[in-house]
Amino acid sequence: MSALPTSIDETLALLRAHDYIAERSLAVALFLALKMERPLFLEGEAGVGKTEIAKVVAGALGRRLVRLQCYEGLDIASAVYEWNYQRQMIEIRLAEATGKAARDDLERGIFSPKFLVKRPLLEALDSGDAEPPVLLIDELDRTDEPFEAYLLEVLSDWQVSIPEIGTIRAQRPPIVVITSNRTREIHDAVKRRCLYHWVNYPDAGRELEIVRCRAPEAPPRLSREVVAFVQQLRGMDLFKLPGVAETIDWCKALAALDAVALDPEAVDSTLGVLLKYQDDISRVHGAEAAAILKDVKAAVAA
Repeated sequence: MSALPTSIDETLALLRAHDYIAERSLAVALFLALKMERPLFLEGEAGVGKTEIAKVVAGALGRRLVRLQCYEGLDIASAVYEWNYQRQMIEIRLAEATGKAARDDLERGIFSPKFLVKRPLLEALDSGDAEPPVLLIDELDRTDEPFEAYLLEVLSDWQVSIPEIGTIRAQRPPIVVITSNRTREIHDAVKRRCLYHWVNYPDAGRELEIVRCRAPEAPPRLSREVVAFVQQLRGMDLFKLPGVAETIDWCKALAALDAVALDPEAVDSTLGVLLKYQDDISRVHGAEAAAILKDVKAAVAA
């Protein structure tokens, strides 16, 4: 297990050592979240590296990563806990067969911790690890608002209430990272309990550094042209702008095709790696891609 960083510069170095090239403002937010033991709420477009932060922090600190992937209809049974009904029924049948258990004793027995199935939230609070794990609550904006309300107890008091048992509280709070793609607004009550940071698209210099870390197999010229091309695409009115994840994937795909630089044919044939909607591909494909590529070649050569 690694110690928590003691400064913003140490936080930046910790992330960089695990190939995460962060801007300083993100390192400040992460450092404060770790030092103050507060959840870190990361909001931004899909593919800009929000989820990766939790993975990198867990790996860098030697902590276990507990991930709650959010979706519409997520409920307590999937996110917090549920009872192992099969084991409970077996216990009831055995008690009936032997006739040894009184009804009240049996009821208390089958609603005991050994019959409790921990889901991610409870697992993070009651992990039994030497050091608290990293809890990733990913894409909170995909859930329903009632689930946000349930989170308030977890984020405020580091506890969950189970009617049959009582309150289970964390001895030490986990490191919590919450992400949102902002498909809807998250309630202020959740945000007030967190430190907030908007994760934006990187500028060209930082994106090139990211690509060199994550796709080292790509030739230097190809990496520069890919980044310049993507930066221009983000200035267009597309349905879904490509994120950093798509930039890395595109660079790796082109390198796998033995490309050393961009050309019109390579761009047109691989746009599906970079863009995920047919309307966007149709708009960029052909003449538009060739025009962008011409500007890219001129900029990279300058």
